[in-house]
Amino acid sequence: MKIIDVAEFYTDQGGGVKTYINQKLKAGQKYGHEIVIVAPGKEWGEEERYGGRVIWVKGPRLPVDWRYYILWREKAVHEILDREKPDVVEGSSPWTGGWFAARWKGDAVKTFIFHQDPVAAYPHTILGAKLGFDKVDKLFGFYWRYLQRLSSHFDATIVSGEWLGDRIGNYGVQNPVPVPFGIDKDFFSPDRRDPKLRKKLLAQFDLPESAHLMIAISRHHPEKRLGTLIEGFDAASKEAPMGLIVFGDGPIRKYVDFKANKAPNVKLMGFTENRDELANILASSDYFVHGSSAETYGIVVAEAVCSGLPVIVPGRGGAEDIAKPEISETYETGNPEKLKEAILKIISRNREELIEACKKVAEHEIGTMDDHFKLLFQKYQALVDEKKAQHKI
Repeated sequence: MKIIDVAEFYTDQGGGVKTYINQKLKAGQKYGHEIVIVAPGKEWGEEERYGGRVIWVKGPRLPVDWRYYILWREKAVHEILDREKPDVVEGSSPWTGGWFAARWKGDAVKTFIFHQDPVAAYPHTILGAKLGFDKVDKLFGFYWRYLQRLSSHFDATIVSGEWLGDRIGNYGVQNPVPVPFGIDKDFFSPDRRDPKLRKKLLAQFDLPESAHLMIAISRHHPEKRLGTLIEGFDAASKEAPMGLIVFGDGPIRKYVDFKANKAPNVKLMGFTENRDELANILASSDYFVHGSSAETYGIVVAEAVCSGLPVIVPGRGGAEDIAKPEISETYETGNPEKLKEAILKIISRNREELIEACKKVAEHEIGTMDDHFKLLFQKYQALVDEKKAQHKI
């Protein structure tokens, strides 16, 4: 197949979208599919990349984040699609990328990629605790109607889990098809655990080896609820010896610094590009703590479980979907007191039993990105075959 992704948020300076699309380019080459990315850039251009191609469509910079450019030349995108004659066209966002793919008149299979939940990320974060999450969803019915209109132009909406398919399907989004994400399970492993490293990390808090070492890995953004995380942990640390290290950075770093400075057993580690070091520290910690209920999959939670760590996560979203009861404690989203209770509860459980359960969940419940792309291409081939069969009738 030839698969074209109209990807308005693909840029060399990007984060998760860039990583995912680069993985897709490599997977396409592995499984014999041609992957072409159509993305906005500083200049017009085309280049080979990871066995596929990137076609750049010139556009202005995005004012709120200069790492990105705006995809705004619809006619140019349609001319590219006409010329390339794809079997599958992906609309990778609910904005111009999605609409440009939706309005193209070609007869390829079209899929809408739903890998972010803006209602969960923003309105839930701001209003969920006061109004309740279900009520917030209803208040933003206009957005769900918008997604209904957009997704009606596509043959399928690709989501990262069955729970997410159920969520958006309840609001009328067209034909959700679950294709779960995965992680590098060879890279994230309990075998990386290093008692000497753990002892060194605890020593930063003047804590003995008998204390509990917790870790959080999170972008510093409101939807990640790091204030809740630090408050809840700080309260728990007053009742049992424990330290929390937090990796990450982001737009609310000053706020996170302020909260951490009030919690003596919390240490901010900043952002690191050293994935080996991070994986070693993750496996050498005892528990993983997470604040966001807006994840569509929860990659860092999956990485923690595959590293042998029991997890404490909110009782909503992609993080909860990964956190099976035998490896986790969940708490009410945004509630520091409930987080404190969840932390104290999990440290009271038998950690060796939790670790064994993590190994089983990692083996049977968590896939790899290779699994993800293999399934994605299978779903696409089925849709292509179905469309061809319909044309023959």
